Amino acid sequence: MKYLSLMSCLLMALLFSCNQINPKGEKEVREFMIDWNTAHSQLKSPYLSNFYMPVVTYYDKERTRAQVQEHKNILFQKFPNYTQDILNDEMTITKVGVNYLVTFIKRVKYNGVEANYKSFLSVINRNGNFKISREGVDENSENLDAPIFPSAEDDSIIMANTRKLYGDFNGDGLSDYATVISPVIKNSLNGESQTSESVECVGECHSVIMFSNKDLKPITVEGAYQSQLENLKDLNGDGADEIGFWDIKPTSKSLYIFNATNGALLTEPVMINTAVHKNLKLVDVFKKTGTNKITITKSVQENGNWILKSEVIKLD
Repeated sequence: MKYLSLMSCLLMALLFSCNQINPKGEKEVREFMIDWNTAHSQLKSPYLSNFYMPVVTYYDKERTRAQVQEHKNILFQKFPNYTQDILNDEMTITKVGVNYLVTFIKRVKYNGVEANYKSFLSVINRNGNFKISREGVDENSENLDAPIFPSAEDDSIIMANTRKLYGDFNGDGLSDYATVISPVIKNSLNGESQTSESVECVGECHSVIMFSNKDLKPITVEGAYQSQLENLKDLNGDGADEIGFWDIKPTSKSLYIFNATNGALLTEPVMINTAVHKNLKLVDVFKKTGTNKITITKSVQENGNWILKSEVIKLD
């Protein structure tokens, strides 16, 4: 009986002590969360990128650390009075494998608006430092179209940070501009250069042509990760400028000729083997040669040799 009583006491002591001790790392995660939340201020926001992994799932989209920082910067530029805190300092920390899932209510204030959002972060320890690999809010939350979230800023971020090509792409007589959203190449995140035709991207390896005029739909070019735009002027007599898209690879480049008003290709991509046919300019590859007619020059292989071959294309 004494033995059983002793074992019972030991068991109770063990259970009691376990309930009093936080899971390993929880205290550090909690401190990290407080620091992260406090950094959401005008003074400290430039240092927010230090809290994130090189690639982050940020509000359901894969983004680089620099892109996350860009959104934070725009947030504070647009709402200088923005503040956020963790409601009642309450958070639930759950260890999932090597990650810590932190759930909490984020209370935000901006421009006289106050709102609460069920939020979460996924945190991982990297070389002794905690980093965020995922950030988001519960998909059932209300007001997810609020201007503080990245979905409201995507277009403005893209347009502000990419090269613009000007032209009248919808035929209304006014100047518009186009720009390209290029995919993020994983190797470039580590400072490595690309040396092959095939690369690995964050997400899909596609480029998207965007227009400042919202009546023009984006044009997706699959498999393109490096590009250059050209204004080809009005080729088919509809009053709108056509747009040229160079898909640039290490040993080739292909010119896509798009009708910007409907996104249709006017001809098959014009491929140039740049390893053989070097230093060709747009005028060497493409010319308008008559009413609704263009002449294209492309690389073709005949009898084992690469040659340049020209062809007249009639446009509908």
